[in-house]
Amino acid sequence: MTASETKEIEEAKKAALEVLLHNAKGPYHGLPRTAGWGYPEPYTRDLMFSILGIAVSGNKKLLDSIRKVLKTLAKNQSQRGHIPSLVHDREDRGASDTTPLFLLGTAIFRKVAQEPHFLKEAVDKALVWMEYQSPTDRYMTAQQPTSDWRDEQWVTGYGLFVNTLVYCYLRLLGHHERADKHLQEIRRFTFSPATPPSQLPEGLVIKHKPYFAFWGYKIYSSERFDLLGNSLAILSGIASPSRAIEIVIWVEKECAAMRTNSELTGDLPPNFFPYIQPDDSDWLPRYESFNLPGEYHNGGIWPFICGLYVAALVAAKKHKLAETKLLALSRLVKISKTDGLTFGFNEWFKAHDGKLKGQDWQTWSAALYLYAAKCVELKSTPFFDEMRENKHLKQTET
Repeated sequence: MTASETKEIEEAKKAALEVLLHNAKGPYHGLPRTAGWGYPEPYTRDLMFSILGIAVSGNKKLLDSIRKVLKTLAKNQSQRGHIPSLVHDREDRGASDTTPLFLLGTAIFRKVAQEPHFLKEAVDKALVWMEYQSPTDRYMTAQQPTSDWRDEQWVTGYGLFVNTLVYCYLRLLGHHERADKHLQEIRRFTFSPATPPSQLPEGLVIKHKPYFAFWGYKIYSSERFDLLGNSLAILSGIASPSRAIEIVIWVEKECAAMRTNSELTGDLPPNFFPYIQPDDSDWLPRYESFNLPGEYHNGGIWPFICGLYVAALVAAKKHKLAETKLLALSRLVKISKTDGLTFGFNEWFKAHDGKLKGQDWQTWSAALYLYAAKCVELKSTPFFDEMRENKHLKQTET
């Protein structure tokens, strides 16, 4: 990396920290904002993801703010252990990813703060809640459509993203026996209407493809590619080292083809592809307003997810490619729609033309940039390295 490129990254890191410090205190009980102006509310999933960047920043003010977030979530936890979608509003419930993100975030905070029993009662309740999210009373977690971060896209049954979160918190919290069994289920094949009956439960491995299914349930599944879920699968070790490399090669090859077909611009991958088209069987009428091909959840480019993809490249030991993508992300996060900003850290961009569509100074965009930069700098992935190095992963993959 050249001196000028290193300077670009250092400037972006400094700006990301400025965004997080600006957003650290908002109008709702002094809790952090989700974005600098557009989202004053403290959204649980955004703030839980931001823990990764805050943890590696070492900034005391940010760590104190996230401690307050976690304690407030514990206070507003439901009687049965569910974590609300808004940190300050215990009645805003129904998300499938907030409770596993709370468990993951608390596990990371415990390590940084060196407080192994932090929020023990809330963690124990949340763990019980999550066990009841398995409709077969096994290990894979199921969800309702539009209940995770894709609140405008259907994920039915066993979604990859939520199940990677579950696996991650189980490892970090030391629940290795349950994590082993969860991993075994994820690594089984998806079924189809043509699949012969089997006594084994369905999984998320797709025959003849390197990546994991978007979702699967009984004889149905989606073979579209979820960048967030697969990046977490690489980071956590759900994907074996050889599969991780195959996923990366496949992503880069597919993105090159999309650029040739004018479906993608720039050097960063969309969050989801191939895009759902209006004549596809999984197209829904509401997508016309919110999820056009290459937009929002249907293929938009999200900086926070690209940050995790950079980290996944480091985990796959693709260090040169990780540097290239981090530099591309450094340039993307400069784009803003607010006058006077040197860095926008916007929420998401259209895949076809790179036009920004979300809010500036997005907390998770800034936080995951910091995490990606730290991973590239260290050539390691804090908090995930121990998952991949775990002796329990020495299993034969499907």
